[in-house]
Amino acid sequence: MKIVTILGARPQFIKAGSVSREFAEHESIKEVIIHTGQHYDANMSDIFFDEMKIPKPDYFLGIGGSSHGAMTGQMIEKIEEVLINEKPDWVLVYGDTNSTLAGALAASKLHIKIAHIEAGLRSFNMKMPEEVNRIITDRISTILFCPTKVAINNLQKEGVDSWNVDVQLSGDVMQDGAFFYKNLAVKPGNINIDSKTRFVLSTIHRAENTDDVARLTDIVEALNCIAEVKTVILPLHPRTKAKLAELPIKLNDSVKVINPVGYLNMIWLIDNSDLVMTDSGGLQKEAYFFAKPCITLRDETEWVELVDNNFNVLAGADQARIVETFNHHVFAENYDLDLYGGGEASKTIVSYLLSYE
Repeated sequence: MKIVTILGARPQFIKAGSVSREFAEHESIKEVIIHTGQHYDANMSDIFFDEMKIPKPDYFLGIGGSSHGAMTGQMIEKIEEVLINEKPDWVLVYGDTNSTLAGALAASKLHIKIAHIEAGLRSFNMKMPEEVNRIITDRISTILFCPTKVAINNLQKEGVDSWNVDVQLSGDVMQDGAFFYKNLAVKPGNINIDSKTRFVLSTIHRAENTDDVARLTDIVEALNCIAEVKTVILPLHPRTKAKLAELPIKLNDSVKVINPVGYLNMIWLIDNSDLVMTDSGGLQKEAYFFAKPCITLRDETEWVELVDNNFNVLAGADQARIVETFNHHVFAENYDLDLYGGGEASKTIVSYLLSYE
């Protein structure tokens, strides 16, 4: 069986690494990896792939930095060329990037079977390009590997039973990766804290927050308030850094701002934090994987099961709500719920692909 995996950003490589390691356990599977280049990342050197134990891409398309339409169109053209050359049995795509959509569209036009990992997720916000990407990809795939029961429910509400598509509850490959990388985690070298320091880990990068002055101002004010009583560590995204420079309000010195960190450093920060405050989607789950409560700086989340079970609170970008949640909310303490497959998602996915007829 030949599988072409299409990826476009460092987080996708980390997710795919778990499945690739499982593929490697089966001599009957040959995986070919395409990196579209959607997100250029200087950290993705040969050292990155070696340290993360992820196979290097077989193809690098170098497409990125343009508009959504131009980027997606160029990707479809280049991916199609590779697929015609490789003649795979399956095309495997992850999540909701332009690379995901382009890979699925190219495969669909060539009548190649498509497996979508992280299928069925919905924010119900059609202004998000990711929402459009995931909906279309789900609709044209052959197998939808859903990380949660909520994802399956979303698809059922959209009429998936009439799509002639196979829907499987796989669990979440991110949990597989978190468990695998926990033993490889490394303390960031650009942070000066001792092992006894209790801290809040925060990240801010989503455009809905960084591009809205009122929202970003409220978040900064909330972080400043919280940092008066507990250390806040903020790995600062370049886009957020640029936007903060335009604000009249500044982060207090009590907020420890550091440069962006690699995944193994981030795993260390999550594992050693007391609480996570983020507008990231993936970090909400990773907080749960490491039994940390999470305050999400968004108005909605794809991971509603975390909110429903009180591991996560949606505080939006309202200073008062964020601070009130930090000071007074009592989070759930039982992290033994099997919400994401318990670290066995990759095995489930590969076993099903091998059995598919």
